[in-house]
Amino acid sequence: MSSLAMRRVLLYVVLAVGALIMVFPFVWTVVTSITPGATLTSTPQLIPDDASLSPYLELFQRVPFARVIVNSLLIAVVSTLLQLATSAMAAYVFARMPFPGRGALFVVYLATMMIPFQVLIVPLFAEMKTLGLINTYAGAILPTIATAFGVFLLRQAITTVPYDLDQAATLDGAGHFRIFFQIVLPLVRPALATLAVFAFLNTWNSFLWPLIILRDPLMQTLPVALTSLQGQYSTQWDVLMAGSVISILPMFALYVFAQKYIVQGVAGAGLK
Repeated sequence: MSSLAMRRVLLYVVLAVGALIMVFPFVWTVVTSITPGATLTSTPQLIPDDASLSPYLELFQRVPFARVIVNSLLIAVVSTLLQLATSAMAAYVFARMPFPGRGALFVVYLATMMIPFQVLIVPLFAEMKTLGLINTYAGAILPTIATAFGVFLLRQAITTVPYDLDQAATLDGAGHFRIFFQIVLPLVRPALATLAVFAFLNTWNSFLWPLIILRDPLMQTLPVALTSLQGQYSTQWDVLMAGSVISILPMFALYVFAQKYIVQGVAGAGLK
């Protein structure tokens, strides 16, 4: 066997070991969720003898989990769509519409990424209380609809679109809105898909803000509901892991969809 083949085999072995290390926690979570009475003090069998879906049934009996899933999906989807809209429009302005102080304003806006969200909790809560949005979906969504990261990501993508396309469209009588929707957005679909994944995951996994702003148990999101399954003295880990598995499924589905969409977007942009 040649040295090149040996290196290739060694690379595959390293990648396989790394993949197993990454996948094992998820496999353990799934196995624990179908093993009634499982604990974290003992390693569950990969193929349990008494596998059962009873932890999932108990999960829906203890917590209004169907309502919790709907709450999380509603907040995450609406927040993601609004974040895509605001970030795309702001990125287009920063990339294509020169105005005095544009660079300085962009730098200041990016600097807000260094401010921890925990610092903003009190003023945000006071603002939502003034607006009467405590314990409402709007109160949970509004602070998440604009992010400096989204603007930065899409601005960098828009700057790669040839400006000659804008000039050609302008000669045909197109304005900024037509250029934005018909030329720029189709060419930055991979960046939009990437931002959608990050925005959805951040909102879906958000714990602190929903915990503070949503006081009604029927309006809880998944991370908050999962913490309610942990007892002070004991925890049913099989039920908790069942909830964790359910919380992972939408993120996994989004990743699979976004991966395909990014490939299609890159291929489409290349053909154009």
